[in-house]
Amino acid sequence: MHGTIDGFSYGAVTPAAAFLMACLGSALGLRCTTRSLRTERSFKAGWLALGATSIGSGIWTMHFIAMAGFSVVEVPIGYDKPITFASLAVAIGMVGIGIFLVGYRGATRMALVTGGTITGLGVASMHYLGMAGMRLDGQFEYDTLTVSLSVVVAVVASTAALWAAVSIHGFLPSLGASIVMGVAVSGMHYTGMAALRVHLHPAALDGRPAGESATTLLVPMLIGPACFLLLAAVVVMFDPLVVMGTPDWNDPGAPQGAGRAPGIPAQRQIPRFGTHADPASFHSQPRDAVQPRDW
Repeated sequence: MHGTIDGFSYGAVTPAAAFLMACLGSALGLRCTTRSLRTERSFKAGWLALGATSIGSGIWTMHFIAMAGFSVVEVPIGYDKPITFASLAVAIGMVGIGIFLVGYRGATRMALVTGGTITGLGVASMHYLGMAGMRLDGQFEYDTLTVSLSVVVAVVASTAALWAAVSIHGFLPSLGASIVMGVAVSGMHYTGMAALRVHLHPAALDGRPAGESATTLLVPMLIGPACFLLLAAVVVMFDPLVVMGTPDWNDPGAPQGAGRAPGIPAQRQIPRFGTHADPASFHSQPRDAVQPRDW
């Protein structure tokens, strides 16, 4: 027997909230990746890790907020917590690989294709591993063509997002890129859900009580990643270079393009506390070159 699937039990509330979380995670991740390109090498890994965790947490939170509105009319739904949290680890880990590739290699074609493919496969793996963690009296069946389409959407969206992270440095353009990525991630999710069919077991028709709702089970699991995204947003808000996208200060003593991968802007050279400018710069002209002004 086929189960009756309802993906919008709460109407437009869960899709809208899921979309906003996807946009938030994408915006934070993209801005942190951009910030990593303008900082000292010792801090680069930290910014990239924060960006990867933000994007992974945003995608994961988006998925399970959307799943809070998912139901099969005839049976209750549960979630296996170890598998559910394993899907979060997969999302962060594979997104991290893609971001670190682009963060250190720049916007080269090979880095973007490789990083985007790994990141997209990570998004798709998170989705279908999270679905594997669902527990109900039935069996899932997927349409192969639609699943393939959802993976393609994830890979294309991830590649575009990584390109935006290293190529778009203004605040408003990056905000637009995060909205595009939020649309793509949400589209990948609902494309994957459109591939789903549920075959119920005969025991599912015994009229057993519904038990806890999916929302009751999911909300406690979403608190941790949601709080992390809020903390990451605070970090970003207190870094003016991330928010405003301040132009880089090129090192005048270094040759153009030296020491960095293609597509990565020169690192911002910030004077350290207690240092002074070169005194010779104040005496670059002979003293008698300054003529007194006639009044």
